[in-house]
Amino acid sequence: MTLIHEQQVERTLDTLVARFSGARGATVEAWIFDDEKSRRQAEAKLASMGVTAKFRSAYKPLLHFLLEETGLENLSALHVVYPVHKACPKNRFLLEAYPLAGLVGEARLTFEAGTEDAFYAVTLTTKNGGTQAHKVFAPNRLHTDFIGETLLSPTGWLSLDGGTGERLETDYEILFTSAVEAVAAHDWGAKEPYFEELNVAVTLPAEDRRLAVGEEVVSLREALHEDFYFSLLEVFQKKSGRPIGDRGLQPGQIIPEIHEGETISVRVETRPLRISDAVAEPQRLTSAVSPVSMAQIRRELAAIEGVAFEARSRSGRSVEARYRAGADKPVIISGGQHANETTGIVGALRAAQTLSSRPGAHFVISPLENPDGYQVHWRLRADNPLHMHHAARYTALGDDLEYRSGKELFEKAIRVEAERVSGAKLHVNLHGYPSHEWTRPLSGYVPRTFAMWTVPKGFFLIMRHHAEWTAQAEIVIDRVSRHLAAIPGLVAYNAEHIRLFETHAGETGFRIINGFPCLISIDDRHTVPLTLITEYPDETIYGPAFIQGHTAQMETVLAAYDAIQTIEEPAPAPKPAV
Repeated sequence: MTLIHEQQVERTLDTLVARFSGARGATVEAWIFDDEKSRRQAEAKLASMGVTAKFRSAYKPLLHFLLEETGLENLSALHVVYPVHKACPKNRFLLEAYPLAGLVGEARLTFEAGTEDAFYAVTLTTKNGGTQAHKVFAPNRLHTDFIGETLLSPTGWLSLDGGTGERLETDYEILFTSAVEAVAAHDWGAKEPYFEELNVAVTLPAEDRRLAVGEEVVSLREALHEDFYFSLLEVFQKKSGRPIGDRGLQPGQIIPEIHEGETISVRVETRPLRISDAVAEPQRLTSAVSPVSMAQIRRELAAIEGVAFEARSRSGRSVEARYRAGADKPVIISGGQHANETTGIVGALRAAQTLSSRPGAHFVISPLENPDGYQVHWRLRADNPLHMHHAARYTALGDDLEYRSGKELFEKAIRVEAERVSGAKLHVNLHGYPSHEWTRPLSGYVPRTFAMWTVPKGFFLIMRHHAEWTAQAEIVIDRVSRHLAAIPGLVAYNAEHIRLFETHAGETGFRIINGFPCLISIDDRHTVPLTLITEYPDETIYGPAFIQGHTAQMETVLAAYDAIQTIEEPAPAPKPAV
């Protein structure tokens, strides 16, 4: 265990109260990274000393202004002119207003692109016909980040007695910057992986705020987790000489743990890998309302008739699979490649159990490909059950197992063996993605290299296929999406997600087939000629939402399995004349 960095940061709210406690008659306005309750308490302290203070949120400033300072329920119309800056995507400030379109009810909401003046211009029309105009400041700074990229990022701001003010470096920013700089400056040696676990333990006095839109939650702690995790991946990508976003990087397991607490502190240290598994009461799969334990996954898999085979993760955990031979055309079913995407794990098991009852069923089932990441997800959900926890996305090596190559395949060996024993032409690979907005506020706001995933767009399908399998890929997608469209409520669920997405992010860029966004492309990277990838917004959901998710995953597998049985394979290419 090696300590890399440790720091306690004075809370910006406390600093502001102390600084202006003797300034009776003054007017103080500040934008900071704090929850509403804390900001109101600080305002009240200064008010008791004769100081007029207004402390606003530097994170998603328009959304917080409308939630905290206006009555959305009394509006008939809302028109927003949002800033557009050349240093960021054109829709960035439109995204920062998300999910306003889901909060305004029957009021008519319109957006208009504006200029670089860092203000939203807002016109509110009330139900009685009155209008109000507001200028909502969105403080940002232009800066060079840890990998040399120029970004425009939200920042703190301080204004006195109505002046224009100046940037205020907040506790939130200091904490993040100092920790990432310390990691970047440390001597990690030249060989990957650089550590077993790199732990970033943070306490932050910030409450989450649930919104009345689907699974949406405004969380400064979750945003900090995401910024730490992906910023540190980028630091190590740069160190290794790899492109930013390279999924083959193997730095080790990076785990930010962001706890709610009274102080603002950070401790960065290396730790040994944890090899113990979480324990939980078993659930009936058909009605499971939360992720099931690894022990239950193993028991459910063992009950499926077939030949068992396995691989091993970096920590030594078993990656288990079953091969059920039969007269049908074979299909590979997998889940848990990204271990914070949990509906696919239950859906894969349910599908395999259903297929097992059919004569002639022929498939491979490997429901949890990334057990090391899965245990990280269990660990992180204990404190923050609603967060997306992308630290659990990759393996204990720190890579995406699908992109792994070389002799030591670890978890990926399960796929290689699945393809060898089955000879399958279709792999149904069950995935998920964030069920609510994903941001990196201190690194340009929009997640770098993951911009298309920043807000949900419903349950959608990706088909990657070899060039000669184009016609077959289209048939599978059509039949699967038709089957899914018959599930009560699922098309309407998609439509609402797509409406919000298109309002705040623009066109999805996907084809809509039978009510489902679909992306179909030629990709010879996969050995199997047809790879159907599901994407259900399941990071992190519970209860009826979780049941709906793993049911949709199961139905996708069953529909794809049935579809491939009746599809003729493409004729082999003619051999060149000798």
